[in-house]
Amino acid sequence: MTIAIETRQRPHFATNLALLLILATLWGGSYTFIKIGVATIPPITLIAGRTLIAGGVLLLVMWMRGIKMPRDPAVWRRFMIQACLNSVLPFTLIAWAERHVDAGLATILGSNAPIFAFLLAVLFVRHERPTPRQSLGVAAGLAGICLVVGVNAFSGLGQQLLAQFALVFSAVSFGAAALFGRNFNGLESIVPAAGSMICGAIMLVPVSLVVDRPWTLTPSMNSILALIGLAVFSTALAFVIYFKLIQTLGSVGATAQAYLRVPIGVALGVVFLGESLSSTALIGLICVIVGIAAMTIPARKAAAKSS
Repeated sequence: MTIAIETRQRPHFATNLALLLILATLWGGSYTFIKIGVATIPPITLIAGRTLIAGGVLLLVMWMRGIKMPRDPAVWRRFMIQACLNSVLPFTLIAWAERHVDAGLATILGSNAPIFAFLLAVLFVRHERPTPRQSLGVAAGLAGICLVVGVNAFSGLGQQLLAQFALVFSAVSFGAAALFGRNFNGLESIVPAAGSMICGAIMLVPVSLVVDRPWTLTPSMNSILALIGLAVFSTALAFVIYFKLIQTLGSVGATAQAYLRVPIGVALGVVFLGESLSSTALIGLICVIVGIAAMTIPARKAAAKSS
């Protein structure tokens, strides 16, 4: 039965691979969009716009697919918590940090969510013992973070170091969101995504109105286009593709974008923003890719047993 299913899915391999690369590019490109956006749009307003537009697009997709939002207040409370962990806090931290660091470094430091999700699960869930490969992945990922931050950052103890720590904390928040997301079993995957984006907008838009007074801003056209691209492509469209891949590749296969988006995000920063990485940051990049790959690629033995 398993062999027949695998044979039937082979013609779709090229499509799934293309979607995986597109997803990695969209999420890797979000750091470049943010870097361009925060040049003339304050971080809170940028992320408020991102969540508002993305939530609207996801609601439109749900309406087209005939999916309705739940009305249970308890579910919406969970949406609110998920919004804090998966959008409000990490998105805002990343946007603020990218006013002080390059998009490439932000991509590397912000892409360690699978590693922190595993560490949080070991500390608080304790459902299984870590395997040697998982331990290697954690060690490699943490070593990569240390190399990217670098000892030189501590000489200034200024905004750049705080920004780098903010990016690391955003990855911790994403990891916590991945664990909390287990509370949405039984719902269509797009539902908590849309719900959390709507809740994020509900929290951020009023803050933006009070703190930034958006009507007084004069954002550049590049920043406006970056915001639209960030919301429509790197958030709403990326979620839709992700849900599709979960159905065709499974959750483990879909997480392969985690290590693909790191080099893609760095490359986009180099090509479009003229950024460059130091030698230690390059080594850190390799460590992070190795670490995330070790955490997300399924073991061959496990795959062999399932077949």
